Amino acid sequence: QVQLAESGGGLVQAGDSLRLSCAASGRASSINTKGWFRQAPGKERELVAAVNWRWSGSSRTYYADSVKGRFTIAWDNAKNTVFLQMNSLRPEDAAVYYCAAGNDWPATYNYWGQGTQVTVSS
Repeated sequence: QVQLAESGGGLVQAGDSLRLSCAASGRASSINTKGWFRQAPGKERELVAAVNWRWSGSSRTYYADSVKGRFTIAWDNAKNTVFLQMNSLRPEDAAVYYCAAGNDWPATYNYWGQGTQVTVSS
């Protein structure tokens, strides 16, 4: 089993930045892909960004079109932590953000965090 714990959400103004963190524990070495999803009220959960770590030491990333150029996902393998740096936040970015972990690319996500709220005021 893998446990995921998110942190870093909060209330910000449009144009501000936030950094979300997701620390993995348990059998964290068994996963090679981590992603950030978000779900706003009345909307479906969507994949915002994902990173796949390869044994060669390289990684590959995915970003939803709506966040390209503004969000950056990064995986600190030594700390079993994945970060989502969110810049130039917009009111439409407001949602509950969930960290997920799994394997393969595209990934199958088997583990989920509890979610962290991001609120962006205009």
